[in-house]
Amino acid sequence: MIAIQSPANSIELSINLTDEQFFQLCQNNRDYQFERTASGELIIMSPTGSETSKRNIDLSYQLRAWSRQNNLGVAFDSSGGFKLPNGADRSPDASWVKKERWDALTPEQKDSFAPLCPDFVVELRSKTDSLKKLQEKMQEYIDNGARLGWLIDRQNRRVEIYRPGQSVEILQNPATVSGEDVLPGFVLDLAEIM
Repeated sequence: MIAIQSPANSIELSINLTDEQFFQLCQNNRDYQFERTASGELIIMSPTGSETSKRNIDLSYQLRAWSRQNNLGVAFDSSGGFKLPNGADRSPDASWVKKERWDALTPEQKDSFAPLCPDFVVELRSKTDSLKKLQEKMQEYIDNGARLGWLIDRQNRRVEIYRPGQSVEILQNPATVSGEDVLPGFVLDLAEIM
């Protein structure tokens, strides 16, 4: 199933792709971002607007700088794809994987969509994103092994914090948000992101 998401509508077409075919589709069409749900639905997203891209690079930069400084794991931007345990292929806006988990992968697994769920994920809501779909996606990350997740909702000026086995915590208009024990010492400055 293919679903093309746009602000106004979506189009669904029936198609079955193997993991290799899906990976090649992504490699051959780098102007788009693809994800695939656990049920096999292919989601095609156009590039973000410049304002969202500017905010997303700041988010990725802060995470990468912290990760590089402490060498506890590996940070990824929105281009990085992951094959979740439930079969979905997802690309969080920013993510991080603990070093031991990353190092346990083969070179082939690292060159494709890594077969794991990141320990930490962030989604940055753009104007055209459905809040409900992003919330479902965040819960999917947690259900598949993420230890911490942030949904940054600029429209409502809040951050939703997702943790396994806990209710979602909502911070209204925060200046910063902490990486807690998953990302020890990391504090995201939201001034340029919210």
